[in-house]
Amino acid sequence: MLGKVLKTVTAAPCCTSSVRYISTTNPLRYLAPVELSYTVYDKVASDSSTPPVLVLHGLFGSKANWNSLSKAFHQKTKPIRKIYSIDARNHGDSPHSDVHSYEHMVADLVALYEKLGIDKASVIGHSMGGRAMMLLALKYPQLIDRAVIVDISPTTGLGTSNTNIPLFLQTMKQIQIAPEETIHQARKTADTQLAKIIAEKPLRDFLITNLVKSDEDASFRWRINLDALETNFNSGVAQFPDVNGLRFDGPTLFIAGGRSDYIKPSDIPVIKKLFPQAEVKVVEGAGHWVHSEKSAEFAKLVLDFLNA
Repeated sequence: MLGKVLKTVTAAPCCTSSVRYISTTNPLRYLAPVELSYTVYDKVASDSSTPPVLVLHGLFGSKANWNSLSKAFHQKTKPIRKIYSIDARNHGDSPHSDVHSYEHMVADLVALYEKLGIDKASVIGHSMGGRAMMLLALKYPQLIDRAVIVDISPTTGLGTSNTNIPLFLQTMKQIQIAPEETIHQARKTADTQLAKIIAEKPLRDFLITNLVKSDEDASFRWRINLDALETNFNSGVAQFPDVNGLRFDGPTLFIAGGRSDYIKPSDIPVIKKLFPQAEVKVVEGAGHWVHSEKSAEFAKLVLDFLNA
């Protein structure tokens, strides 16, 4: 049973930090960060005086999803910027933890700033990653140069395409794969079982990118922490924290998919209140995964904004 193979690892704090990661909702609560995995793009010598760019994926994603775009951002920013593509907690190669909330994700990001010696950075976040970057900008505006938020808003709830995510998580936990199967066969098996609840093949393929084979015992497992994401989905992913009284006055770009409802017209006043300098650009013909569905248009918007 695939769900039984995936184990939750209790994440330890990544470092001794001079910054206290304090909860917005409970100022007495200390948030222990985990040490995030990342890929750095710095093949071409970057301008050390220009803030780097941190990129954070959405739910079920990983830093690998942003490989091509991260290379493009690194090569085409002027002056050239160093790019860090990051795995969020409970995703990719980053540690698993029983807790998953935007406040914990912000604690992880602040710890990464300290580890890398970054004073200020531009940030890009998609969906769940976008909300984490929004909260980072609102709580620690001194750390943010510019912010790009991709197809997500700071209002409550998520787009309609996320209504079945708890069912996705439950189904993924129940998928059964024989240990003798190859990774190709295992992905086909997983696809067949996911097809019972997910009609869209691209979405199934995206979820299955998280299926990996262990080097230790040849068993199959999910890189994402299904248990933690299921337990914390309604409170830690679907809802944006209360940010009353906070504001980020720096340059901010919201990029929405024309076929997506994750950023609604009714969200604009809330966005403008929290991010007074925010611009909202719509990529026509794109759904929620704007950056992969319309990558050329998306890259141009981001580069024009970063290079302004």
